[in-house]
Amino acid sequence: MFIRWAVVLLLVLPGAGWAEEIAYPEDYVAEEETDPVEADGDALLEPSVDEGNALVEEGAATSGSGSGWADRLSLETTTWALLSRRGAGTDEGFQQVVPRLELVKPGMLHLDLGAPVRLRMWGAEEGASLVRKEDWDELSDWGQVVQALTIGGDAPNFVWLGALESYTLLSGHLVRRYNNRGNPDYHPAGALVTGMLRPFYVEAFASDVLGARLMGAEVALDIQHVLFGRQPYPLKYMLSLSAAHDWGKAGGTSEPMTLAHLDGTAVLVSRRDRQGGFEVQANAGWGGRPGEGGAWGAVAGLGVEAMSPKLDLRARLEGRLQRGGFRQGAIGPDYELARFRVAGPEAVPQADASFPDGYSAHGEVILNWDAEGAGRLGQRHFRLTMGAEVFSWGRVDVDGRLETQLFHRNLTVGVGGLAVGAGQPGARYLASGEARWRFLGGKLYAVGQGGTLLFPTAEGTLRPGAFASVGLGVDNAR
Repeated sequence: MFIRWAVVLLLVLPGAGWAEEIAYPEDYVAEEETDPVEADGDALLEPSVDEGNALVEEGAATSGSGSGWADRLSLETTTWALLSRRGAGTDEGFQQVVPRLELVKPGMLHLDLGAPVRLRMWGAEEGASLVRKEDWDELSDWGQVVQALTIGGDAPNFVWLGALESYTLLSGHLVRRYNNRGNPDYHPAGALVTGMLRPFYVEAFASDVLGARLMGAEVALDIQHVLFGRQPYPLKYMLSLSAAHDWGKAGGTSEPMTLAHLDGTAVLVSRRDRQGGFEVQANAGWGGRPGEGGAWGAVAGLGVEAMSPKLDLRARLEGRLQRGGFRQGAIGPDYELARFRVAGPEAVPQADASFPDGYSAHGEVILNWDAEGAGRLGQRHFRLTMGAEVFSWGRVDVDGRLETQLFHRNLTVGVGGLAVGAGQPGARYLASGEARWRFLGGKLYAVGQGGTLLFPTAEGTLRPGAFASVGLGVDNAR
C-alpha cells in the first residue's frame, strides 16, 4: 500500500484525463488491509485491482453481468483550435472526435481504446490533408489508440500499456514525474512491467513500445529477507540499482544518453492498521553517467506516507549534489522537450548540456482526499501532485497539477503547470486548464480545455503555440 510498491503512474491524459473516468494504477489499493501473516506476507504487495467494480458503481452498462465483465462507451466531439504565439506558425482549426471503448475483467484485464481524430476546418496550407498529419505521421503515433491496457491486474506481477504522465521509476532518482507525451506531435504508448521473485523486486518500463526510445529498469533487493528470511512486511530495508538509456530514434532524432543509480532505503517508522497507516522512510544514493568520468551525483532524504479511509498523502524532501553534468531526475516532466533543447541559455540537447556543478533541494507531494472515502477508484474530491527543485546557483524547476470535483461530482476542474529554469535566461513555462460539467443525469457533459504548447522543429528549436477546445460528450459511465 505504501509508495515503494505504488506504481507512480498518474494517467491524467492531457485533454482527456479526469478523475471520474481514469482509474490510476497508483490507486489500486485495498479498502481494508489484510493481515500480512494470514495473506502469506504479501498483503502489502497485492492490492485489489477493482476497476470493473468501479465502472459498475458509476453506472456503466455491463455485458454478461454473470461473467463479471464491465464496459463503457463514450463519444466526445469538440472544436480544437491550434493558435500561434510570438508570431511563430499559423493558426489552425479542427473538429476533434474522440471515440472510446473500455472493457474490464477485474483482476485479469483492463482495456481502454480510443484516440482523438482531428479533422481540419480552417487554416489549411495548400495540399494539407483533412486529418492533422502530425498526429499520425510515424509508427509510434499509433500507440495513442491504447489509452490503457492492464494484464494481470494485481501487484507485484503485472503488465501495463498506455500514456505515461508523471511516471516515477521506483526510487525516482533517474526517472521522476516523466511525461512521455510532452511533445504534442508525438503520441507513443509506454509500457510498464513489474515482478517479484523473492528477495528481488523488478520494475521495467519503455516510453515507446513501437519505437527505439527510452527504456529503464530498477532491481530492488530485500536485505531483511536475505539476512532473516521471509518477513510479514517485506522491503523495509532495500538496496536497489537502476539504469535508463535513451536511443533517441523515435519522436524525432536526438542524442543517446545513459544513466545509472544505486540507492538504499530504510523504513524508520511504520504504523499500520485496518484503517490505514503511517510510514517514515530514509534514503541515500549515488549515480552517474557510465562512460563519462566526473559525471556523478549523490542524494539523501526522507519520505513520509500516510493513508486513511479518506486521505492518501505522500511527501518527500531530499538534498542533492551534482557534478560533471549529471543530475538526479534528469528524465523528468520536461524531458521530451529537453532532449532536443534544454531550458536555459544553452541551445543544445540535454545529452550535450553542461549542467553546472552545485547542490539542490528537491521536494514532492502527492495528496488525494475524498469526503466519501478514497478507496473507490477514480473518486477524488481533491487531488494535488507537485514537485519542485531549487538549485544553489539560482535555478528553480516546478511542475504540478490540481484537480477537484464539485457539486455532487458533476463539475470537475483541473489546472496544471510547468516551469523549468525559472530565474535563469531561457526559462520554459507551460500551463493548461480543463473543466467538465455533467448534466441530464450525468450521461451528457460539456468540456472546455486550453493551454500553451511547445513544438520541437527540425532545426532543433521549440516553436511556441497554444490550444483551445470546447464541446460535448456522452457516455454510459453514470
